[in-house]
Amino acid sequence: MNDIQVVIRKRDSEVFKGGAYAISSINEIGPFDILFNHANFVAKVKEKITIHLDKNAKKEFVIEEGIISAKENLVEVFLGI
Repeated sequence: MNDIQVVIRKRDSEVFKGGAYAISSINEIGPFDILFNHANFVAKVKEKITIHLDKNAKKEFVIEEGIISAKENLVEVFLGI
C-alpha cells in the first residue's frame, strides 16, 4: 500500500523516487512520522530519513541535514542545503 509519493534529492541528483506507506525522520523537537493525508508540513531534518515502503519493508538514508516538505501526499526531501 503506497499512498505517499516520495522524492529525495541532492543538489545534483535524485536519491530516491517512489511510493511509501510512511516517512520517518528527526527534527529539532525529536522523531516524527508523516502518514497518508498528513497536514502540510515543512521542517529541517537531521540524522536519517526512513522510507517505510510498506508495513514490513523500509529503506533508510543516513543524512547530515536537509529540508522536508509534505503537501497533498507528496513528500520532498532536499539534502545538502
